[in-house]
Amino acid sequence: MQRPWIITIDGPAGSGKSTLGELLARHLGYLYFDTGVMYRALAWVALERAVDLQSAEMLIDLAHQTVIEVQSPHQDDGRPYTVYADQHDVTWAIRTPAVDRTVSLVARVAGVRREMVRQQQVIGRRGQVVMVGRDIGTIVMPDAPLKIYLEASLDERARRRVKEQQERGLAVDIAQVRADLARRDALDDHVLVAAPDAVVLSSDGVAPADVLTRVLALFADNTPEPRRGYGL
Repeated sequence: MQRPWIITIDGPAGSGKSTLGELLARHLGYLYFDTGVMYRALAWVALERAVDLQSAEMLIDLAHQTVIEVQSPHQDDGRPYTVYADQHDVTWAIRTPAVDRTVSLVARVAGVRREMVRQQQVIGRRGQVVMVGRDIGTIVMPDAPLKIYLEASLDERARRRVKEQQERGLAVDIAQVRADLARRDALDDHVLVAAPDAVVLSSDGVAPADVLTRVLALFADNTPEPRRGYGL
């Protein structure tokens, strides 16, 4: 049986899907494509240019005008890739609390999503790719042979996000981070749904290496029947 050439990993912010995607892609020698960086890069540009975040028309125009590129990392500073927005390296700039609070306002615009999905599909169809996001298995690549939906509690996700930002030297308040994540969950509610044939995993209290082990077993098995609620 042919092994999956496209693997999708969906789930809410802070569930660990980016960590899993990076580990999995590295292990398999696949391209790691965190599709959320496209929306984050666009949100960063919108903030830099003081674009009205309530104007769908302006955000759609911005999406069509902004050139966003994702490449292999060119600096040894812990980055899993390099993100460019109009030739500006924004890899770390798009991981700030300001972008966290803005990205869903950008991503919820239908016209923006259509343009981002179009670009994501071009990359995904090349194969040998691990695609991470919120609606990859349902909207972007619904025919992917292996789909993962990764869950985690709000408190666990807030704790992880605080640790991540503190490691970058940012001063953060866990209550604010938790509130931002809850708000983002509400805004993303329309896309935070597991595909019918996705394997749903919980990462609460589970080490990334253990989640990786479970997904590698699924990759090797590659049975087509949908399975849900795997214990770790």
